[in-house]
Amino acid sequence: MLKRTRIILAALFIVGITLLFTGIGTDWWGWMAKLQFLPAVMGLNIAVIAGVLAATLLVGRCYCAIICPLGVFQDVVIWLRKVYAKITKKAYAKAGKKSPAKRFTYNKERKWLRYGVLALVAICIAAGIQGAVLLIAPYSAYGRMVALAAGKSLALPLLIVAGVTFVGLVVLAWAHGRAWCNNICPVGTTLGLVSRFSAMRIGIDESKCIACRKCERSCRSSCIDIAGGKVVDNSRCVDCFDCIDVCDEGAINLRFAWGKGTRAKAEGPGHPDDGGRREFVEKTAMLAGGLALGTLGAKAQVLNGGFADIAPKQDPERETPLVPPGAVSVKRFYERCTGCQLCVSNCPNGVLKTSTDLEHLLQPTMSYADGYCRPECNTCGTVCPAGAIEPLAKFEKLTLSWGVAHVYHRDCLQRQGVSCGNCVRHCPVGAVRMITNRRGIQVPVVDEELCIGCGACENLCPVRPVSAVRVNGRDKHVRHNG
Repeated sequence: MLKRTRIILAALFIVGITLLFTGIGTDWWGWMAKLQFLPAVMGLNIAVIAGVLAATLLVGRCYCAIICPLGVFQDVVIWLRKVYAKITKKAYAKAGKKSPAKRFTYNKERKWLRYGVLALVAICIAAGIQGAVLLIAPYSAYGRMVALAAGKSLALPLLIVAGVTFVGLVVLAWAHGRAWCNNICPVGTTLGLVSRFSAMRIGIDESKCIACRKCERSCRSSCIDIAGGKVVDNSRCVDCFDCIDVCDEGAINLRFAWGKGTRAKAEGPGHPDDGGRREFVEKTAMLAGGLALGTLGAKAQVLNGGFADIAPKQDPERETPLVPPGAVSVKRFYERCTGCQLCVSNCPNGVLKTSTDLEHLLQPTMSYADGYCRPECNTCGTVCPAGAIEPLAKFEKLTLSWGVAHVYHRDCLQRQGVSCGNCVRHCPVGAVRMITNRRGIQVPVVDEELCIGCGACENLCPVRPVSAVRVNGRDKHVRHNG
């Protein structure tokens, strides 16, 4: 029952998050992105951080087996490995040969690697060096793979990083199960520290165990040591419950461990309180799943309307990069962004792209070549799980300036005697107006006090390949009065 519940909830999360990264069902699945641990740490989302740590302290690393999409992705690979092993076993049995499919085995904890990577990530976060962090951030890594597979971004750096991540994870999970989670992943190491002291833990009843080692061979975390004393390393256990499922003797169960020492010994199902505790955990898990499904059923999906296709343009070189409204400042945005590609995948206007700039590699950048930042749109701030983009109310962008437009008159059609005025007609805040220059020609100028930086003027300017109107970002975003 425990394993079945875990699989149902994990399937719910990985399907929802995968659809989210393809731009489908933001209003249905957006809450799942907010539960991701590392983005919550980057965004200082205390409620999520406390919730995940509390759940880990109660039942162990259930987050890694249910909520983390990269963890569930590895479980899918491990399941495919099991299917392959069954098929090859039957085939080799018919041929009178032994199947070459390997089983998992116990491995000692590599503390130097686990805590070394965690310390490095902590130092990088403190120093504002996001490159190393976003490369191994589990949620971001999964998002990049999905965004690439869905064709949401085909930038060369994304292709290389996501491709290497995919191949590496598949090979590692196939050969060594959850080795990535228990050696490299900073979230896994952090939650592993907490799960050492969790209230509910997997334990082995030595009086019932016959040392058949089925549990050890099925453990995807390689954390069950039968020969070394029939113990479970709960810091690496991800609560997959495979060991409980394969034990024919009923020697392994989830038990209440506080006040009973750190060694993983369990009373077994005969203990007077064991059945009640197991029933409590199972019903709590099912209730959580029911509430999640009820929330989804109560929400109506809102699909973003389509926009007219605009001929491709070339982005100008900008003195200051453009970062989304809600980012507060360029520095703050790039310090918090984990490069998960969620805002890129869900931007309905095609403004957010994957950066190929080495300084901000894989993080989003704003481009007005294919669209502009519409005042009524607040999608990026709504979906961002790391707090890099603060959520804004619809049309709140009209009171916020994240960039300033400038007209390069040497390229403007008006100066060449062609009547245009696109930039004037389409500016949502009336920041662009026509004046008469010394030659008696009507040309557009920008009132920098009114300009919000939405890029409508740059995007809709008919001049190619680089628009005659170009927007530069602001280091710090400015709030207009009124």
